[in-house]
Amino acid sequence: MTPGLGGPRSHRHCGPTVMPPSAGLVLLSRALRGYTGGSFLAIQSGVCVMHLHGSVLICLLGLTSHAVGQSPQSVDWPRVGNDPGATRYSKLDQINRENVSRLKPIWTYHTRELEGRTGKTIECTPIVIDGVMYVVTGYLRVVALDAATGKELWQFDPLKDHPFEHQPTSGGVNRGCAYWSDGQPDGARRIIHGTADGRLFSLDAKTGQLDPKFADGGIRNLRKELDPSVAKLGYGPTSAPALWKNLIIVGVSCGEGPGIAAPGDIRAFDVRTGEQVWRFHTVPQPGEFGHATWKGESWKGRGAANAWGGFSVDPDRGLVFAGLGSAAFDFYGGDRQGDNLFANCTLALDAKTGKRVWHYQTLRHDLWDHDLPVYPNLVTVTHGGKPIDAVAQVTKTGHVFLFDRETGKPLFDVKEQPVPTSDIPGELAATTQPIPVKPPSFAAQFLDETNITNIGEANRASVLARLRTIRGGPAFNPPSLQGTVVIPGFHGGANWSGASFDPTTGLLYVNSNNVPNIIALVEGKPGDTPRYGPYEHTGYLPFHDHEGYPAIKPPWGVLSAINLNTGDFAWQVPLGEHVELTARGIPRTGTETFGGSIVTAGGLVFIAGTKDERIHAFDKQTGRLLWEHPLPAGGYATPSTYQVNGRQYLVIAAGGAGKLRTKAGDAFVAFSLQEAE
Repeated sequence: MTPGLGGPRSHRHCGPTVMPPSAGLVLLSRALRGYTGGSFLAIQSGVCVMHLHGSVLICLLGLTSHAVGQSPQSVDWPRVGNDPGATRYSKLDQINRENVSRLKPIWTYHTRELEGRTGKTIECTPIVIDGVMYVVTGYLRVVALDAATGKELWQFDPLKDHPFEHQPTSGGVNRGCAYWSDGQPDGARRIIHGTADGRLFSLDAKTGQLDPKFADGGIRNLRKELDPSVAKLGYGPTSAPALWKNLIIVGVSCGEGPGIAAPGDIRAFDVRTGEQVWRFHTVPQPGEFGHATWKGESWKGRGAANAWGGFSVDPDRGLVFAGLGSAAFDFYGGDRQGDNLFANCTLALDAKTGKRVWHYQTLRHDLWDHDLPVYPNLVTVTHGGKPIDAVAQVTKTGHVFLFDRETGKPLFDVKEQPVPTSDIPGELAATTQPIPVKPPSFAAQFLDETNITNIGEANRASVLARLRTIRGGPAFNPPSLQGTVVIPGFHGGANWSGASFDPTTGLLYVNSNNVPNIIALVEGKPGDTPRYGPYEHTGYLPFHDHEGYPAIKPPWGVLSAINLNTGDFAWQVPLGEHVELTARGIPRTGTETFGGSIVTAGGLVFIAGTKDERIHAFDKQTGRLLWEHPLPAGGYATPSTYQVNGRQYLVIAAGGAGKLRTKAGDAFVAFSLQEAE
């Protein structure tokens, strides 16, 4: 048998066990969805025969195989993070180290949204359930595809009769939808889709039709409970919601500028009715825990501190986890003195009630737009010789914080590092910041004359000239009127790309950017914004050389493997290539990256997200690049992998455009193994 192709394994046969249909249904559902120690033999005419621990299980079901669950010949990717804990790990191994070189495009679906329109990037991770793939396009349509062929089954356009009433702060991106089922063979199956204009949709997963019982004809207006003064501001989901039992848990993107911003509160809604069940104030109100971290009345009308990067869930403990963004305004905090909970926190909430269980603030009084940009990964690690359920949070500042899942206590020591103070009048920057002793930082922590670019003398000279007019130095150097280097930059470190985790090895894989920025403040003026402050910023300025390459020494994009059991690097490699620099004899520099990784039992880490518009496969143990393939446009998204009818596929969105400003695309591309010649 070829490993991983789903063929039968050798087992010692005992006499068959015959079970009643009801018992067989329960056992079959569990076995087909989660059990890996048996081999599926056949299912037809309502009869299932299966090897299970050396026995043959025969189930008289009276139901079709599709109704009770998928066979091991089909393996889903049912959530953006695959499992509830968002490890982005797949047990599939049909595609593996030995044969990944035979991976070829097998189908391509075009959204047809480039016709007469400006291209918009696609950041969606496809989900796959029972052989059907659900994707979100650049213009927010939900499309259902046959996962084996790419054939369109249905589509839903939330903007068809309702163009954006309020311009989304996020630009209208979307990183995926969510799936819910009531668990009954012929019961309700829903696709839950949030849009950046502040709406939540419940669609029939089979037809794409709105669920008439959900909220207002299938549509929940998320602005309904907002104060009228902020109800027309940028506000809406950009990441997939979380599902826990019958609750939809939603985070939003919202403005973080010097003007008025909408609240970043986390909310839960009943999946059947759309009614709000609970709301967690990310800026604590009077009497709530954390309120004292806002001096005076700076909490009033304060926006952001939002869970724009999505969620992970521990279903057994009933906990939902999020990484929260910075409070508005990003770069000046003189009018929000204090530590500003729960901004920049890893947060654990009771999924049923929305009550805080624990939090850990990874950055105090953020002045650099260094949000926690992504959900934490729920992992199990070995510490002190025993397994511990943990939470791993990657950050824009280039660190991994590892917490006990139940208590929030760091599993590695965290030191209080003194950081530079601010000379902006009224600004009281934090005097120390928490830095994990382990793992080491996976992104550059300073920029000065010792580590500026070395790709050419002219490149170095142009950077040096600019650096000598502004403030360089370490991370956490506050913004200034003169101009200050932000390192890591506004895009990390880590970003919404997040990390993947292999539970069999304890390795965490995170892609990161080494691309500094420059922040400068100017005095605000009445009329500049709805609520002007004493200072505004001059924009998200990249720090580049005269050719447009980053001011720091390469690599500029990095893929790191970190052993969470020991807190040490397993390996680090450049991610991506500037081919024009390679042609000049410069080793791979890596590129800035937007789009995350997945890891598989086949020994592979798959990732796109690079400016070279390729998708890559790395050996998960060594970091060796084993395969890469060009995409029709940049793959600025996280892929997924799944199996249908015994065949494993890899799929990635190729929408291009976005922050890397490459050519626009409109494709979802699926790969599978080409037959050996």
